[in-house]
Amino acid sequence: MKKVHICLFIISLLTPVYWTTAQELLEEIEEVVVDTLKKKEKKPYTIRFGLDLSKPVMAQFDKDFFGLELVGDIRLFSEFYGAIELGNEKKTQQSEQINFTCSGSYLKLGFDYNLYENWKGMNNAIYLGMRIGNSFFKQKVNGYEPYQINHYWTTEIIKNGPEIREQDALSARWIEVIAGIKVKMINNLYMGFSIRLNRLMNDTRPDNFDNLYIPGFNKKTDENVWGAGFNYTLTYSIPVKL
Repeated sequence: MKKVHICLFIISLLTPVYWTTAQELLEEIEEVVVDTLKKKEKKPYTIRFGLDLSKPVMAQFDKDFFGLELVGDIRLFSEFYGAIELGNEKKTQQSEQINFTCSGSYLKLGFDYNLYENWKGMNNAIYLGMRIGNSFFKQKVNGYEPYQINHYWTTEIIKNGPEIREQDALSARWIEVIAGIKVKMINNLYMGFSIRLNRLMNDTRPDNFDNLYIPGFNKKTDENVWGAGFNYTLTYSIPVKL
């Protein structure tokens, strides 16, 4: 009888120890499972859309320019985004002896890759990207000065004649390499800035003239197929969980 009491006494002493050890083991297992689920948890798809603020601002300071560009991107993978930009521009410009107006629309498709490691719940970006741009536009010669060697007499600006006409069905294609940032301001509102290096691939030219400006590409010259640009965006983000 005494042996039974002794065994019961030893079991009563060891039971809290085993119970505490089991609880600690369960807690550790639970932490591992939670950590594993967090690692496997996919980031939600994110759709951002907005506009380029730089073009309306430029139009306020330059009466010969009008521009509007809509921008958007969607998270496809962890830090990989598909991007689209759609715009329309009209610009009147004096280039040496020719005054012309260029107007048309453009579409850019490409991707951005985010290099910035966000904290949980953040969606800021420091990114590199690429776009393929297509522009469809028309050129109108408003007036020109005939070239002459002797400038003793004042050259008359010609505003009528066979060369004063509009030529449409013009197009251009180019590649853009991009570096930029996107920063969350309030709620789901983001401000962004990017700089672009453009390389013209091909373009159709008007008769007896050249494309000196291409909507979406900006200024273009005979000797150089490289261009540059920038944008300053305001976008709204919508998280989409699938």
